Amino acid sequence: MGCSLRLTVYVFPRSMTIPANLQSPAMVLADASELALAALGWILDDMERAERLLALTGLTPETLRSDIMTAHVQSAVLEFLANHEPDLLAASEALAVAPTELIAAQRALAS
Repeated sequence: MGCSLRLTVYVFPRSMTIPANLQSPAMVLADASELALAALGWILDDMERAERLLALTGLTPETLRSDIMTAHVQSAVLEFLANHEPDLLAASEALAVAPTELIAAQRALAS
């Protein structure tokens, strides 16, 4: 999701690698939001999982429709995955992201 670059600085005769995160906070939130929406799509693809999301989070279909673009609801969707490791791992595989990216997105949206 995010852009992570490595900058190598050469200082004769040594070199060192400095990780550089070039994303602004707004870009981090946009990526987190995109990931939350993709995760919600994955959750809703399975009726049993969708019902569990509603039961455990207190969200309703109406809330999802009206407030899905809010950080609070998106965070709740990702927190639902974070609290159940089998779903977290399955979602990360289906979305082609590391489980830690889902957790980081949830934290970004919650803050």
